Amino acid sequence: MKTATSQLAAHIADETTTLATCWKVTRKDGVMFGFTDFDRDLTIDGLVYEARTGYTRSAIHTISDLSVDNLDIESALDSEALAAPDLRAGTWDNAEVLIFLVNWNALSQGKIVMKRGTIGQVELKDTIFKAELRGLTQALSQQIGELYTPDCRADLGDTRCKIDLAALIVASTVTAAEDRYGFTDIARTEADDYWTGGLVTWISGANTGRKMEVRSFAAGAFELFLPMPSEIAVGDGYSVQPGCDKAFTTCCSKYNNAVNFRGEPHVPGTDAVLSYPDGK
Repeated sequence: MKTATSQLAAHIADETTTLATCWKVTRKDGVMFGFTDFDRDLTIDGLVYEARTGYTRSAIHTISDLSVDNLDIESALDSEALAAPDLRAGTWDNAEVLIFLVNWNALSQGKIVMKRGTIGQVELKDTIFKAELRGLTQALSQQIGELYTPDCRADLGDTRCKIDLAALIVASTVTAAEDRYGFTDIARTEADDYWTGGLVTWISGANTGRKMEVRSFAAGAFELFLPMPSEIAVGDGYSVQPGCDKAFTTCCSKYNNAVNFRGEPHVPGTDAVLSYPDGK
């Protein structure tokens, strides 16, 4: 049920209204932004809500069966706060969003909260972005607890794995750049696939502070899972940590850490569970 002040409710009941939709976004780093579909900026509770051109959203609806409510927001990249590299880098992923209505002609009448949620999938096409807003029930679809699995449930270097990850991190520079997907470092002479599944963190260059997982590694060449937001250039500094495919054999052969393996590699699989005597 939506609530509103008596003044705002009376205004909505009038034949003509002066309503504007606003959305307040709070990123995971705590930075807040405000946007509105009105034709000029609005200041509400000390936050400036920037007027956006071409701002559209899908219909707002709430489902009573606890399934996830989704809402799409689409607009042009016409604000300095919304930069394509930041969207590609995931800076806005899982940001909290509050959508509400106000009377732009009398902001003192308060607001009606229409929807709360978090930003999910973001799509970019030229100068247009489309963001998926997931409702609060999205949290209920997350797995809580652990399941028996042949793969390790720990992450490399965490308190359960106990591997000293800092000792395995290597810092170096790019010696050849193919594109935003990959680069080469002739100083990396480790065996093929040693860095596969690892994490690259850029410490200088246009992508400073950005991170990306490694899809494959061979003969000093890195291929990333997704393109970096900005171009990779020769001389860019980076650090890389090895990855782990969470298999028992990897834990034993690569890290000699079987004692801390957090999985059940010998649990029978589906084929064994569904098998039956064949009389032989």
